[in-house]
Amino acid sequence: MAIQIKTLDELKIMRRAGLVVAQIHQAIRDVIKPGMTTDALDVIAAAVIKRAGATSNFLNYHGFPATICVSINDEIVHGIPGAKIINVGDVISVDCGAIVDGWHGDAAFSIGIGTVDSADQRLMDVCEESMWRGIAAGKNGAKLTDIGYAIEQYTNSQGKYGILREYGGHGIGTEMHQAPHVLNFGKAGQGPEIVPGLVLAIEPMITRGSERTKVLSDDWTVVSVDKSRGAHFEHSYAICPDGKPFVLTAIDGGRSQLNRLGVEISDLL
Repeated sequence: MAIQIKTLDELKIMRRAGLVVAQIHQAIRDVIKPGMTTDALDVIAAAVIKRAGATSNFLNYHGFPATICVSINDEIVHGIPGAKIINVGDVISVDCGAIVDGWHGDAAFSIGIGTVDSADQRLMDVCEESMWRGIAAGKNGAKLTDIGYAIEQYTNSQGKYGILREYGGHGIGTEMHQAPHVLNFGKAGQGPEIVPGLVLAIEPMITRGSERTKVLSDDWTVVSVDKSRGAHFEHSYAICPDGKPFVLTAIDGGRSQLNRLGVEISDLL
């Protein structure tokens, strides 16, 4: 499958979709608490999408029955919202997307509920930082595998974590999942060149134990085989025509995090 290169006008529409995703994230962060069911979060996400005049790209995707994925503790990705209760100390991962005028946004975050184990908080912090390191490495003129190399090197430098092998990031545009597939590990300097107009969803998924996973009988929920807890962070970012990156699903375009890492973001969006 060919890699889709976007024009500035198309990136502007993707920014609108990205902001809807950011609004979903904020709405969920604002209300999530112990005692809630995971499908209550799904209702909130659906309302944000409807209010924005957007549509869900998760609902009915290959039969997925909900607007968001909600994964708890050893569920790492693709958890289906339902009657499950959220408890103090849980690590909750929320993944969602939206479509605006045919263009997609996609992002995810993990959050601890109430007082969480310090090792669980560390897990989330490492996962999130590895995502930003990956985005920073995926600059104009770099090679695709520079992203996964940066994610793996940072994660491994922080302790013993399992980096999922079967799942990774992806291109995004007129479809939620496009070429190229973006590994969260591997050697640097390989694969396609990162060029203006390329949009990638970068999403490290790590556990406190083994990287080995299995899919539950619902055919969606991915859990760690050793029952270790997992974290998942994701942002969709673009290389703009000026050669600078812009994080489409971050409210500030990624400015605060990327500036911290010495990367200047584009002013075109």
